[in-house]
Amino acid sequence: MKKNVCVLVADGSEEMEVVITVDVLRRAGIGVFLAGVGESRMVTTSRGVRIAPDGAWDPAEMMRFDALVIPGGVGGSQTMRQDDSVKQAVREFMLAGKVVASICAGPTVLQDAGVLAGKTYTSNPGSREDLTAGTWVDQPVARDGTLLTSQAPGTAFAFALALIEALDSRETAQKVAAGLRVRL
Repeated sequence: MKKNVCVLVADGSEEMEVVITVDVLRRAGIGVFLAGVGESRMVTTSRGVRIAPDGAWDPAEMMRFDALVIPGGVGGSQTMRQDDSVKQAVREFMLAGKVVASICAGPTVLQDAGVLAGKTYTSNPGSREDLTAGTWVDQPVARDGTLLTSQAPGTAFAFALALIEALDSRETAQKVAAGLRVRL
């Protein structure tokens, strides 16, 4: 059965983390919906790249997805941290045993949602002092049950491939990695 993922994006999100994740997941045959959080119909990312989301963030539709992805970028993360419906969705996904994946500054959203206690995770080292719950580890990608986290734009391929493995299989992740000429 085809898996479906919701990737959140907001003004100030880190473009590499958004685009690489969406692209790599789609190469694996995973359905991706890019949901715009905030008022903008066109999102302006952290480096000025303009991205058109597939549609607006709609919390009423979230549980139809198998995974929720929160990219970094300080501005985008701040918008998501201030959105109670995003934090509620994170809590609901975790309670339902669904995958929650976050990269770079994105784990600050997870902290504000209250889901990091007792978890092992990573983030951009620059965000580490804002993360006080759970156990922070200095590694490119960390997985603790259905929680998947990663450090920065440079780890976006490893993050997306780990997400494929969590949603599909290691074999599918390996096939996608081989096609991209990246190591799994």
